[in-house]
Amino acid sequence: MTEPIFDHDRLDVYRLSIGYVAAAFDVSKSLSGLHRHARDQWLRAAQSIPLNIAEGNGKRSLKDRARFFDIARGSAFECAAIQDVLVATDGLEDVASRELKRMLKRIVSMLTRMAMKFDGVREPSVDYELGNDYEHEHRDAEHEHERKPEPSRAPKDGLRDYTNGKSIVRPR
Repeated sequence: MTEPIFDHDRLDVYRLSIGYVAAAFDVSKSLSGLHRHARDQWLRAAQSIPLNIAEGNGKRSLKDRARFFDIARGSAFECAAIQDVLVATDGLEDVASRELKRMLKRIVSMLTRMAMKFDGVREPSVDYELGNDYEHEHRDAEHEHERKPEPSRAPKDGLRDYTNGKSIVRPR
C-alpha cells in the first residue's frame, strides 16, 4: 500500500481487509454460471468491510464508530458464509476457502475489539459505601402485624360505573 494519507490508512484491520478484497477478487475471476450470484454477493460483502471501516473511523461520535465497525464485522461473517456456499457447490476449493477464512477471522477479531472499545457508556470505577440500614428495616417489620388491611371499596354492581367504554374489562 502507499503512504497513509487518511487515518483509516494506518489501521491494520483496514489494510488486512483490503488484502482480503484483493484475494476475493482474484479467486472470483473463475466463478461464473450458477455461481455468479454468489460471486457478486461475495464481492459486495468483501468490499463492504474496508468501506465501513473507513467510514466508521471518520465518525466523531464513538457510538457511530462502533456501529460502523459492527457493520464491517457483519460483512466479514457474510463473506465466510458465502465461501461456505461456494465450497458446498464446488465453486471454491476448500483449501482456498480456509486460507481466506483465516484472514476473515483476524479481521473479525480486530473489529470486535474495536467495536467494544468504542461502544457503550462507561463510568469510572468507584467504590461506593453501601451500608445496609437494618435498624429501619427491623423497625418496620415489628409494626407490620399491627396494621389492619384496608376494607374493599369495590362498588356493589361491579365495574359498571367505573368504565368509560374504552376499557378492556367489561361486566357481564
